[in-house]
Amino acid sequence: MELAGKVAIVTGGASGIGFATAKAFLDKGAKVVIGDYNEEGGQQAEQQLKQGEAEVAFINVDVANEESVEQMVAATVKRFGRVDIIVNNAGIGVLGVTHELTYEDYHKVIAVNQDGVFFGAKHAIKNMLEHGDGGVIINTSSILGSVGEGGAFAYNASKGAVNLMTKSLALQYAEHKIRVNAVAPGYVETGMVSKEALGDFYDALVDKHPVGRLGQPEEIAHAIVFLVENEFVTGSTLMVDGGYTTQ
Repeated sequence: MELAGKVAIVTGGASGIGFATAKAFLDKGAKVVIGDYNEEGGQQAEQQLKQGEAEVAFINVDVANEESVEQMVAATVKRFGRVDIIVNNAGIGVLGVTHELTYEDYHKVIAVNQDGVFFGAKHAIKNMLEHGDGGVIINTSSILGSVGEGGAFAYNASKGAVNLMTKSLALQYAEHKIRVNAVAPGYVETGMVSKEALGDFYDALVDKHPVGRLGQPEEIAHAIVFLVENEFVTGSTLMVDGGYTTQ
């Protein structure tokens, strides 16, 4: 799929992997909607990306709320006419031992990471079926959707689910020329995952990646662009993890 002129939604687009993906899409000539719960951050991201002839808009969304997601998709269609691509990227994590994990915290992770993928895919697919030209769905999974991590019970559960949701959607909608893939990053360097934020634990994370470093948001964005552009890939979860899952 050529990205030029296509309409893409990126949830969690105000920062990190989402912001890098929105920028990568714009660089390829797409029209981009940044969907994010962080209104201030989303507006700042829109201003940063709105350069030259870039067509980008921020829409405030709570991906754990189906009505909010439906409204985001409707607003995108009203602004740009259609939806060709959605990147279900918004996600959260709660760390801690499982026997102390509250249901509220567990459910919050599932609601954002898993329900958010369902709602985003559901409402984007409705529009893709209406315009009849197919489309692409990319779900942001994680290495922790394939390997266990002590203290990340809810996150493991949600990302494992995303991998199989991706396969199920790919099978259901292939005949409609809708491709569905996931990208599974290793640990990626962001404001919350940095030497300054994590101290000695940062070095321990680096040691888990055979390439000897953490990933960069732009590297994950490049993988997402590949999954959008390559029309012979569907139902796959692409590891972009510096070798983490090879061990």
